[in-house]
Amino acid sequence: MRRFAPLGLRTRLIAAFLLVAAICAVTTAALTYQQARNAILKQSQDTAVSTLRDLVEAQTVMLPMGQEELQHLVGELGKRGQPHPWTVYGEYGKLRASSNQGAATSTVISEQLRRQVTSNPHGAFQRTKDRLGTIHLVVGMPAVLQRGGIREATGVVFYAVMSLDTEQTTVDAMVDAAKKGAVPGLAIAVIPALLAARSVLRPVRDMRKAAHRLGRGRLDTRIEVRGADELAGLARTFNETARALEQSVSELRDAEVRARRFAADVSHELRTPLAGMLAVTEVLDEGAEDLDADTAKALRLISAETGKLAVLVEDLMEISRFDARAAELNLDDVDVAEAVTKTLERRHWTDGRIRTELPPDIRARLDPRRFDVVLANLVGNALKHGGAPVSVSVRTASRPEGERLLIEVADSGPGIAPEVLPHIFDRFFKADAARTRSTGSGLGLAITLENVRLHGGTLHAANGPAGGALFTLDMPLEARV
Repeated sequence: MRRFAPLGLRTRLIAAFLLVAAICAVTTAALTYQQARNAILKQSQDTAVSTLRDLVEAQTVMLPMGQEELQHLVGELGKRGQPHPWTVYGEYGKLRASSNQGAATSTVISEQLRRQVTSNPHGAFQRTKDRLGTIHLVVGMPAVLQRGGIREATGVVFYAVMSLDTEQTTVDAMVDAAKKGAVPGLAIAVIPALLAARSVLRPVRDMRKAAHRLGRGRLDTRIEVRGADELAGLARTFNETARALEQSVSELRDAEVRARRFAADVSHELRTPLAGMLAVTEVLDEGAEDLDADTAKALRLISAETGKLAVLVEDLMEISRFDARAAELNLDDVDVAEAVTKTLERRHWTDGRIRTELPPDIRARLDPRRFDVVLANLVGNALKHGGAPVSVSVRTASRPEGERLLIEVADSGPGIAPEVLPHIFDRFFKADAARTRSTGSGLGLAITLENVRLHGGTLHAANGPAGGALFTLDMPLEARV
């Protein structure tokens, strides 16, 4: 299904403003039209009814009446139509007469009007429309006799039929003027709509820009507060929030800097005594065979723990350099297959536990020392926590951003638990909480990830399709400083 892009806030505000203006204009025009139409028609019908009543009362009706007398009366009445010329029809019993020498009766005189005139001595009127669509005003007035203050019906009824074309033309002209004035009116309404939209959208636009700057780390961003409306209140709230956020972030940054400096200082201060301790333990290890069993065991334990502490201090120093953004790349052109082989040989991992798939002639520009650390950590982690055999495969891939180097390290172990996967690269994280005294510091994979990121690459951990953990390294063939 096709989705249409939503209209902008400016367009919706202008559309809403014009819609309100159009509704107001149409409502006002409709009410004005209704009132004006009723006033025009009422004036015409009141004049016609009053005129016909006066003329009928002024006539002398002699009963019984013949055709000639009835024709004479309607002829006289037909000459005095007000406010427009009219045709007068007379009815008396079976006699019919018309001031117009046409038909003896009119089709616009309805039976309903005849009943109303018969029951009302003061007459009645009705607006009707003929077959051609012409609107007529039909006024029925009975002729009565005054005897002792009592009005007696004579049976003679006069009907005046008047065309309302003039009034209808006036009403049509009003409608046409309203239609012609609606479009310019709406066009003019666009100007205040634009001004209103601008006054509303300016603070919203300023707030959007401020939020964008705040999101980019410019915590000193503030909005100028104008007025005292809801948008001004929102701007003040934004400024207060930004001020509080700036203060909180500043405090967190200071605490982070202090923590990093503390870790770096501690690690640096520990390196010198640890170097001496390592030298001493190496000498003692050489003469451990000449000591008794318990003393030799204690000595070897001290030597092992001293080694762990030395590794931990080096890892902390490395992490501190990454946190301080002081880590640098020393790039060199490297034969990837040769670099992988040398890493395995240095750690004596050439005893058949490692299976490699190393295509020749793959060269990359990277930091050899950091690449050695990355590969050693991945393979060592696979051997220690996964199990042999461990496979290392190297290949390249073409991407829109350029050529990439892909290295996969898979082990034959049980794999990584689902709850562990999200934390596999966290610092000091160990999948097995019982291994608190293992040789690992919990910083190896974290340092590996930082080295990969420094090269502009990514490192992904998952479970292989055949079981076991699978680490995929994806980095550019040519890293950039």
